[in-house]
Amino acid sequence: MMKWWRIGLVAATAVAMGIPVAAADATEVDRTELRHTLDSIVAAGAPGALVEVRDERGTWRASSGVAELGKARPIPVGAHFRAGSVTKTFVAAVVLQLVGEGRLSLEDSVARWLPGAVPSGDRITVQQLLNHTSGLYNYTNELPLHDVAAFLKIRFRTWSPQELLRLATSHPPLFEPGTQWRYSNTDDIVLGMIIQQATGRPYGTEIERRILRPLALHATVVPGTFPRINGSHAHGYEPLVTDGQVSPVDVTEFNPSAAWAAGEMISTTADLNRFFAALLGGHVVNPTELREMTTPVPPATDYGLGLRLLELPCGITAYGHDGDAPGFSTWTYLTADTRRQVTVSMTWGVGNPHGPLPQVLNLLAAALCPTPTR
Repeated sequence: MMKWWRIGLVAATAVAMGIPVAAADATEVDRTELRHTLDSIVAAGAPGALVEVRDERGTWRASSGVAELGKARPIPVGAHFRAGSVTKTFVAAVVLQLVGEGRLSLEDSVARWLPGAVPSGDRITVQQLLNHTSGLYNYTNELPLHDVAAFLKIRFRTWSPQELLRLATSHPPLFEPGTQWRYSNTDDIVLGMIIQQATGRPYGTEIERRILRPLALHATVVPGTFPRINGSHAHGYEPLVTDGQVSPVDVTEFNPSAAWAAGEMISTTADLNRFFAALLGGHVVNPTELREMTTPVPPATDYGLGLRLLELPCGITAYGHDGDAPGFSTWTYLTADTRRQVTVSMTWGVGNPHGPLPQVLNLLAAALCPTPTR
């Protein structure tokens, strides 16, 4: 299991600006620890953060910080955001639906659906793509995602899946398929292409017709090449270095085709909680396929098929995914019985581009671990 970072709670400070929205049986007094942990994310440097928690006491939504640097406007608790690699769980759910329908097999090779597309394609299976044991080189290593000046020059470029795959296959495989675990965004580019080959429709269309519409996830979209975030949203930033000075540059708008099936989706905390509750509750894929999703197969130890397994300090294992996109980071996890859920999204400023992780993990634990009886 993914081991917990045992780092103490960071106290909230006056710089945090939050607007809690709680259910009638979940008062602000009941949510003090959650409020403090949410505020601590902003205190650690994030411009803003928002969360939705669902548990036995009801639903609690809150935000902290500001929607845009230099302005006092808080983030609406229903704000839209870029969900990044949380997209991978939606992709996996579609693939597992196709498996359940007999249209795909986890043992199908990549070459069966995409002849000649990748090296060793005859030895890489759909299952290995889903659990990141394919050995395919991670194509995003070839994109200037951490060189902000270079990223700004290509932020509105349209990438085709074939172009992204060529970035990956310009490098040899990292290892023999199935012998090691290495997270690779390339795996989901290939899965998106396989979905299209198997159904005759783009992977995004399949997500919409199979998941978004049936579950009424009206705030969740697969944007394609559309660069903006529709609806209320916060602004995300990247640290730009100019003449030795670091300043935040707004990267909220960019062409998400560079992420495609590996991480292009936009959603809300409410929609992600609804999706993962339906998934773990057995309402998206069949029981057999759900067991496959939630059971790591060595050499994977804390990753099933499109799902991460997170070991909490209280001994509970949570299921879900996290995701980064330029300017945004998201975590969405729940307990196996679906009784406790949390989705938190934060924007980036000029600090660590992967966010104040200890504070986020504290929030996940506060939301998902049982409340001690006092």
